[in-house]
Amino acid sequence: MSEHRRKPPQPQGGGRAAARRAAQQPTPGRRAAPPGNSPSPGLGRADARRAGRRGGGGGGGGGRRRAAEPAPSGDGRGRRGNGRPAAKRFIDYPRAGKSGVRRWIPSWKLMTGLCLTFVGLVFGAVGVALAMVQVPSAQKASVVQKNVYYWADGKQMVVAGGGSLNRQIVPIAQIPKSMQNAVISAENANFYQDWGVDPMGIARAIVKMAQGGETQSGSTITQQFVKNTYLSQEQTIKRKATELLISIKVGATQPKPDILAGYLNTAYYGRGAYGIQAAARAYFDKDCNDLTPSEGAYLAATLNGPNLYDPYGGQGPAATPEKNLKRATDRWKWTLDREVQTHHLSQAEHDQWVAKGFPQPQKPKPATNRAGQIGYLTDLADNYIVAHSKISKAELDKGGYQIYTTFDRDKVAALTKSVEEVRKASIKPDVRDVDKYVQFGGASVEPKTGKIVAIYGGENALEHFTNNADYTGVQVGSTFKPFVLAAAMTHGKRNPGLGPQQSDSQRTLVSPESIYNGNNKLTLRNYDGTVWHDKDGSEWQQKNDGDEDKGPISLRTAMQFSVNTPYIQLGMDVGTDLVQDAALKAGLDKDQLASLTPTFSLGTSAPSAIRLAGAYGTFANSGKQVDPYSVEKVEKDGKAAFEHEEKSAQAFDANVANNVTDVLRTVVQAGTGTAAQLGDRPVAGKTGTTDGNRSAWFAGYTPQLSTAIGMYRVDPNAKQQEFLSMRGVGGQPTIHGASFPAQIWADYMGEALKGKPVEQFDAPQPLGVKVYGDGASPSPSAVAPPSPSASAPSSASPSPSKSPSSSPSPSRSCSPFDRKCKGGTGGTDAGASGGPGGIGGPGGDTGGESPSPTRRQQGGGGLFGGPNG
Repeated sequence: MSEHRRKPPQPQGGGRAAARRAAQQPTPGRRAAPPGNSPSPGLGRADARRAGRRGGGGGGGGGRRRAAEPAPSGDGRGRRGNGRPAAKRFIDYPRAGKSGVRRWIPSWKLMTGLCLTFVGLVFGAVGVALAMVQVPSAQKASVVQKNVYYWADGKQMVVAGGGSLNRQIVPIAQIPKSMQNAVISAENANFYQDWGVDPMGIARAIVKMAQGGETQSGSTITQQFVKNTYLSQEQTIKRKATELLISIKVGATQPKPDILAGYLNTAYYGRGAYGIQAAARAYFDKDCNDLTPSEGAYLAATLNGPNLYDPYGGQGPAATPEKNLKRATDRWKWTLDREVQTHHLSQAEHDQWVAKGFPQPQKPKPATNRAGQIGYLTDLADNYIVAHSKISKAELDKGGYQIYTTFDRDKVAALTKSVEEVRKASIKPDVRDVDKYVQFGGASVEPKTGKIVAIYGGENALEHFTNNADYTGVQVGSTFKPFVLAAAMTHGKRNPGLGPQQSDSQRTLVSPESIYNGNNKLTLRNYDGTVWHDKDGSEWQQKNDGDEDKGPISLRTAMQFSVNTPYIQLGMDVGTDLVQDAALKAGLDKDQLASLTPTFSLGTSAPSAIRLAGAYGTFANSGKQVDPYSVEKVEKDGKAAFEHEEKSAQAFDANVANNVTDVLRTVVQAGTGTAAQLGDRPVAGKTGTTDGNRSAWFAGYTPQLSTAIGMYRVDPNAKQQEFLSMRGVGGQPTIHGASFPAQIWADYMGEALKGKPVEQFDAPQPLGVKVYGDGASPSPSAVAPPSPSASAPSSASPSPSKSPSSSPSPSRSCSPFDRKCKGGTGGTDAGASGGPGGIGGPGGDTGGESPSPTRRQQGGGGLFGGPNG
C-alpha cells in the first residue's frame, strides 16, 4: 500500500457522533466523495451524484440512520450544519419561508420601516437645509443700480435706472391698516394662520397646470416677499425649492407684521415704483400713511400685474388705457368685496367707497433723463428685453445691466431733424387750430439684418408718453396693398367657373400686368361673380379718390396711382385669408391686423411703423423676412444675460418679392410717391391715406434701408380718444402720404444713406402662365401674360359693375410701359366716402365712414411688449 493512502480512522465509540464521523470519511481505494454523498458499492459516479441529490446513498459503511443532510442555503430560517437555527437577516427580502409571488411581496413591517426611514431622511434633509439657508434682508431688496445703454457703435447712450425712484422703506406702523387688509384679502386671506407656505395652494396650482389651465403661483405673502428679495426670477426647481425653504424659515422665525411690511416695501407696483411709499407717490402723489381704503384697494390690484392695471396704459396691444381701466376698476371692486368676505371691511364702509367711484390715479411722471428721443429708445429696448429674454421688468428696473442696442445715433438724429423741420415750417398750432394735436411717428430698419437703426417716437418722451414708432392703432391705408399683390402673385386668383373646392385647388396666376376694372363705385363681387352683400344684405360699391373712373387698368397702374377698386376686388378673388397670410409672412403682427372683411385689402389694419418698415424690408430682401430687433446683447456683472438670435424665414418666392419691388418702383418714379425720389438711387415705396383724412403714411425702401413714416391727429386730453381729420393741416386742403410723410422720408433717407454706395434691386423675372392644381387650363382671358413686353390681355374683374359704363374696355387700357398714362385724370390714394356701412370700418382708402368713432389704442408696446414682443 502506498504511503499516501492512509487507513481511515476507526470509530471510537458508537452512537450518532460515530455515525457522523464515519459518514465523513472517504472509502479506501477511491477518491473522496463529497461529504454526505459517498457512493454505495457498485454505483458509478453519475449514479452516485443523482443519488446524492435525491438524498439517497448512505455514507461509507452504511448504517441504520441516514447521514445528516446539509442545511439549505439562503433561506435565513433553516438550520446550520451543526443543527442550530440560521441567523435572521436585517431586511427579510426576498422573504424567507415564502414561495412564488408571495416571496417578492414586501411585508407590512418592511413597508412601515421604509416609510419611516424616508420620512426621517426628508425631515433630516429639510432640517439641514433650513439650518444652512440664509434669510434675505428686506433692506437689500431695495438696493438698486443703474442700467447703461449703448449705441450701435458701442458708445454710451445714457445711464438710466431706478436711482431716481423713491424706494424708502417704511415701518408697518406707517402703512394704513386698510392697505394691509386689502393686500391680505386679495393675496393671502390665511396670512396670519399659515406657516409661510400653503401646501394646498401649491397642490391646486400643480393640478391646474397639469390639467392645462392657467398658470397659478400658489404663493403666500411670505413666499412673494422671499421671491422679491432675489434678483433672479427664473422658474427653476432649484429656485422654487430655495424659495420654499426660506419661506418656511421666515414663517417660523419672523413675526407676521414684519413679513407683511417686508412684502409691501419690496413689491413692484408699476411705474418704476418698488414699495408702498414709492407707489403712493407715483399714483396718488401722497405718503402711504395718507392712502384711503379705496386707494389701497387699487394699489393692491396693481400687484396682480402693474402693466395691465395702470389706467393710462401699459406695454403691448392688450394694455391699452381702455382695457386697463376696465381691468383696474373690476379688480378694485373685487378687492373691496373680498375685504367684506374676509371681515376686514364692513358692508357700510364698502358701500361708501364704491359709491364714490374708482380712485383715478394721476398721470405717470417719467424720469428726467428720458428727454427727447432717449426715453422712447430706452423704452423700446426694455420692452424687447422683457419680451425676448428671461429678464423680467421688475429685474430690469432694479438695474445693473449693460444694454447694447442697435440704434444708430446719427440716423436717430437725422430722423428727428427731418420731422422737426417739417413741424417747424408747416405745423403752426398757434396760427391754425387744426394744426393742434398733430403727431408723427417713424421707424427705420435694415432689411438684411432686422436691426432697428432709428425711430421717432414723438416730440418729447417727457411730455408725450406714447411711442409713436410702436403700436398706436393708426390705420395704414394703401400702404397695405403690396401684401395683396404678393398674395395674388403667390397663390393666384380663384376661377369663377369652378366650385368652391376646385377653385381653391385650381388657381390662375396673377402678374403685375393683369387687368382689372378701375372704375369708380364698382359693385363688389365674390370670386364667382355673385354680388357681395354685407350682414344687412346691402351691396357695396367701392369708391376711388375724387370719384374718378380709371377704366380697365393693370395692377401695376392701379398701384401706381393707388386706385382702390382693382385691389379690393383682387382681395376677394384671391381670398382675404391668403392676403392676411401674406401680411403675416412679411412680418406684420396678427394682433395689429383688422378683421377679414373686404376692405381688409385696402388697409384697415394698424401695424406699427416698426412692423411696417420691417415688412417692406422683406420685399427689399428678395422675400426673406427678418424680425426687427433693438437689442444686440445684455450683460450683468460681466456675464451675458441675453444675446439676440436672428429669426428669419423665406416669406415669398424671390421673384414674387422682386416683382412687388418693381411695381413699387413705379409708384416712386411716376406715381403718387414721386416726392420720395433720391436721385439716381433706386427707391420703391407706397403712399397711404385713410378714410376721412385721419392718417397719412409713406413706406419705402432701398436695398440697404426700409423706413415708414406716419402722420395723424389725436387729442391726448380728450375723454374719448379718437383720430381727427387732418383736412387743412399745414394750410393744405388735405393731407396725403405723398405730402409731409413722403417729404420727411426723402429728407431722412437722403441723409441716412449719404456716402453709402448706390445698390440696385434684384431684377424681376416675368411671371408666366401657370395654373395651380391639376385641372384644365383656364380661358385665355384669365391668364396673365408671360412677360411684361407682351400686350396685356383682359383679365377683368370676374363680374362687372351694374353700371354699363363700368364694363371693361380694352381700348382704354394703359400700356404697362407708359409711365405717364394714368388711365384717367390722375389722382392720389385718399379714401372716398359713401357706400353702406358695416364692411370693415374706416381707413385704408375704403370709402364709407366708420359706424363708430375710431378709438386710439394708446400705450401699446406693439412689437416689443407682451405677446407681440
